[in-house]
Amino acid sequence: MARNVCDFRILLLVAAAAFIFIQLRLFHTQSKYAEQLASAVESESHCTSQMRLLIDQISIQQGKIVALDEEKKLRDDECQHLKALVDDLEKKGVKSLVGKNEHVPVAAVVVMACNRPDYLERTIQSILKYHKSVASKFPLFVSQDGTHETVKSKALSYDQVTYMQHIESSPIRTERPGELIAYYKIANHYKWALHRLFDEYNFSRVIILEDDMEIAPDFFDYFGAASLLLEKDNTIMAVSSWNDNGQKQFVQDPEVLYRSDFFPGLGWMLTKSVWDELSPKWPKAYWDDWMRLKDVRKDRQFIRPEICRTYNFGEHGSSLGQFFRQYLESIKLNDVLVDWKSKDLSYLQEEKFLKYFASLISNAKPVHGADAVFKAYNIDGDVRMHYQDQMDFERIARQFGIFEEWKDGIPRTSYKGVVVFRWQTSRRIFLVGPDSLKQLGIL
Repeated sequence: MARNVCDFRILLLVAAAAFIFIQLRLFHTQSKYAEQLASAVESESHCTSQMRLLIDQISIQQGKIVALDEEKKLRDDECQHLKALVDDLEKKGVKSLVGKNEHVPVAAVVVMACNRPDYLERTIQSILKYHKSVASKFPLFVSQDGTHETVKSKALSYDQVTYMQHIESSPIRTERPGELIAYYKIANHYKWALHRLFDEYNFSRVIILEDDMEIAPDFFDYFGAASLLLEKDNTIMAVSSWNDNGQKQFVQDPEVLYRSDFFPGLGWMLTKSVWDELSPKWPKAYWDDWMRLKDVRKDRQFIRPEICRTYNFGEHGSSLGQFFRQYLESIKLNDVLVDWKSKDLSYLQEEKFLKYFASLISNAKPVHGADAVFKAYNIDGDVRMHYQDQMDFERIARQFGIFEEWKDGIPRTSYKGVVVFRWQTSRRIFLVGPDSLKQLGIL
C-alpha cells in the first residue's frame, strides 16, 4: 500500500515538472512572438514614415514638373512669337526686294544647304560672279536645314543673300530598316523651302540649287529664256541645267537643248502651278526618284542642255560620293556666253520637237552587230543603234561609258526611249529603244 502511494506521488511530480516545462516553453515562445510582433510594428511604422517621405518628395517633384511645364509653355510661346517676328521680317525683306524690281522676278534662286560651309561658300561665290547684273530678276536665297552655326554665319555674311532656316519640329523615323535618315531630312527640307518661296513669298518660279554646285556664265540667261517656254508649254514639267551624260567626251554644242522623259535635277526650275500639284503628295524621302515616276510625271518632259550649266563638285555628302569619280567629276561646265535672248526655242515645244527629233533619228545611219561601237567610230555623221531591253542597253552603254542606270523603266537622259550623246567628234549616237520608232512616228 505504501509503495503505491509513493509511485502516485512520483507520477504527480513528473506531471507537475512536465506542466511547468510546457508553461515555460509557452512563455518563451510568446515572448519571442511578442518581440517579433513589436519589431514588425516598428518596421511598419518605419515603412509608413518612409512612404510619407516619398509621397512628400513626389509632391515636390510634381510641383517642379508643373512649374517646368509652365516655363516650357512660356518659352514656346516666346519662340513662336520670335519666329513670327522673324518670318514677318523675312517677308518684309522679300517684299522690299521684289518691290525694288521694275518687273516681276523671273525666278527665285535657292541654294539648299545643311552642314558644309566650305561647299556653300564655293557655291555662293560662283553664283555671285554672274548675279549682280540680274539680281532683281533672280533674288537669291539660302535655305539651311538644321543649326550648323558656321553655315548660318556664312550665309548671313552675304548682303546679296536672303537667309531661311528649317528646323525639324519632331523626330524623323525611316519607313524601312537600314535607311539613311538623311534622305528623309532632305525631302522635308525641300518641301518646306519650296512652300515658303511659292506659297508664302508668292514667287511664280523657283530655281533649286544645292550647296555643292558651280554655275555657267550663261546660267541666268538660259533660265530666263527657258522660263518663257515653261509657261507656254504645259507638257514641260521643269527645266534643268544638267545632263547626266554631259561628260567632256560626250558633248560639243553649247546651244543644243533636248526634251527628256527623265528628270535630271541638279539645278532645275519649277513653276508654282506644278508645285501646287506636287506639294500635297510630296514624298517622305527620295524626292528626286519620286519625280521620275511615270505616275508623277504624267507624260510630261523636262528640258535639258547638251552641255551642263551647273557643275556638281560634291564628292562628300548624303549620297556618299555615289557616281562622283565615274561620272560627275568629268562633267563639262559650259564656258561660252550664249545669247539665249536671240535664240528661237520654239522647236522644243512638244509637237515640233517630236518631229525634229524623229528627223534626226531617221537621218542617222543604222549600225547593227556585236561590233557596233567599232563600226560607229568609222562612220561619218550621226549613228543609231537599237537595244532590245534594259540589259541590252546597259551592255551598249558600258562600251561607250555613258550612264547605265534606269529609273521606273526609263534610261537617264532618254526621250521616247532614245538616249543621245556625241562620240569622238560632232557625230551623235542615238541608242534607240524597242518601241522608240513607233513613239516617234517613224514606222
